[in-house]
Amino acid sequence: MKFKYKEQSKEGKIIEGIAESPDMFALAKEIREQGGVPLSIKEFNEKGIKNIVNFDVFTGVSLSEKIMFTNNLSGMLSAGLALTRALSVLEKQTSNKYFNGVLKSLIDDINGGGTLSSGMKKFPKVFSGVFVSMVHSGEESGGLPRTLSEIGITLKKTYDLNKKIKGALIYPSVILFAIFAIGILMMIYVVPTLTATFKDVGMELPASTQFIIFISDSLKDHFLLFATAMAAFIGSFVAFAKLKSTQKYFDLIILKIPLLGTLIREMNTARTTRTLSSLISSGVDLSRALTITEEVLQNVHYKKLIHDAVLSIEKGVSLSASFKKHPELYPIMVGEMIEVGEETGKLSSMLMDIASFYENEVDDKTKNLSTIIEPVLMVFIGAAVGFFAVAMIKPMYSVMDSIK
Repeated sequence: MKFKYKEQSKEGKIIEGIAESPDMFALAKEIREQGGVPLSIKEFNEKGIKNIVNFDVFTGVSLSEKIMFTNNLSGMLSAGLALTRALSVLEKQTSNKYFNGVLKSLIDDINGGGTLSSGMKKFPKVFSGVFVSMVHSGEESGGLPRTLSEIGITLKKTYDLNKKIKGALIYPSVILFAIFAIGILMMIYVVPTLTATFKDVGMELPASTQFIIFISDSLKDHFLLFATAMAAFIGSFVAFAKLKSTQKYFDLIILKIPLLGTLIREMNTARTTRTLSSLISSGVDLSRALTITEEVLQNVHYKKLIHDAVLSIEKGVSLSASFKKHPELYPIMVGEMIEVGEETGKLSSMLMDIASFYENEVDDKTKNLSTIIEPVLMVFIGAAVGFFAVAMIKPMYSVMDSIK
């Protein structure tokens, strides 16, 4: 039979093609044996394509659900439960219908002679490359419960880090939204009243006042057009920022922003070193660990550095040398500590120490972020209110003087 397939290669590239195989499961096995990850497999014939199985679907599994899954599975395996029985218990407990289907698929694969890691590879949007590689190493070493526990710790650290960043940004976001909403209401309901007074008097208005009136008239008469234009502008900006040709410039700008740039660098440092440490301690070779870590990072400059590090290592260059070449991305201390880890043979533990240090740094900065942002917001609010007051109240005094 012929099948049209889509797979993710070892290098992370998406490959599509048509291949002959006895069935879809045999083709999926063949792809995995070659180091790829099957994303979708469809029966192919001259009349068209009939979808048989699709691995690349919307996940709908939250990070907190994955943390609970790994911790519970680790606990049950440590208590002596068989893998399929432990998965069956978790499958019955979960209220997420999609995740329920994922767990059923894992159980079927294991009952059919497969492994947990091979079953997880079918769902790359649920189980990341880091997750699957660590599980595979745990299976080979016979320490799956301990490996799952380590995965749970890594996911929990990621969850806590994301939660702290989002929590620190809630306060300024709410304040800015309130200012924006109040400003629109004033432009629609307050300014037109003052504008009517100025028109009755027939006085010449300053440029700042004319600017405020122009915005007010635009919002009042064409609010839907204004809202549509704003939505289109924001959407276009986001889409433009995600283009490969422009993303590197936006990512560089973010790294140059005071305070935020430092926070981003420390977050990426913590994420890189913790991921590498987890993979290396699980038995994944350094080159493969770096390739997986590259997929975890979002900033294109960090991804390029890790990609170049893989090529350098294959040529015999040390990992620390790659990090030392880019002090603008990773602090100098990172390269020095990695070098010590390489010399002492304790690279994994040294990477974990680096991760813990910078996670604490990010924690401290996010705690103080609201305190730092507050005076900046006050200056911004003061400037906006001051501009509005000068633009609208000054002409009012002129009107009063003319009446006298």
